[in-house]
This record gives sequence, structure tokens and C-alpha cells, in this order.
Amino acid sequence: VKLEIYNVLGQKVRTLVDAQMQPGRYKATWDGRNDTGAAVTSGVYIYRFVAGDFKSVQKMVLMK
Repeated sequence: VKLEIYNVLGQKVRTLVDAQMQPGRYKATWDGRNDTGAAVTSGVYIYRFVAGDFKSVQKMVLMK
């Protein structure tokens, strides 16, 4: 399972999950920081979720 966040330029901002996981329901929370721990600005971000053959890409808005 992999869950990554990208900015609108396509640059990876954060990897929230990158692990083998058993089937089930899980929750991931993004604290609005990048992989180095710096706070990101308000704006539109893209999250990409991959689990096996399933892939989903969606937009979200971060408002501070």
C-alpha cells in the first residue's frame, strides 16, 4: 500500500504510507508537512493511493 501527496506541479510532497498491509480499513492523517517536516502552504494537492492493482488519484484542498 502506498499513499503519496503531490503538489499541483507534480512534485512529491509527502509519503504517508509505504508498507505491506493486511486487508482491512485504515486511516491516514496528513499534518500539512512535507517529508522533511516543513509546513506546506495552503492550496490544492493531489493524493495518489495504490494498493495492489487498485490505483486512485484525487485532488484535495489544504486550508490553514
